[in-house]
Amino acid sequence: RPEEALPVFEAHLALSRRREEWTHKEEEILDAQDSVADCLCDLGRHDEALVLWREIYARRVDTLGVSHETTIDSQNVNAICLDKMGRHDEALVLRRVIYARHATLGASHEDTIR
Repeated sequence: RPEEALPVFEAHLALSRRREEWTHKEEEILDAQDSVADCLCDLGRHDEALVLWREIYARRVDTLGVSHETTIDSQNVNAICLDKMGRHDEALVLRRVIYARHATLGASHEDTIR
């Protein structure tokens, strides 16, 4: 029930952004932001979800690099959201980039096999 979960996840995100003592603050914020975006997407608010997911992807590029599997997963979420919005051409472009980046993980990596 995303309509009930959304305010909880939004509060968690706000708390995550305020807490300075958490050791993994950046990842905590990104995870909370991802939960909010998931709820927004489930509610059909794809434009808002895509904004959050693009921010998550950008932060992961900055902190982990474009070829890190977590970054690649973040970009895949963007492609899925674009598909749900009917923006299939944009999603296809992202999926081609994702496919190329999976090659950097190696042929036997579980994400490449998927």
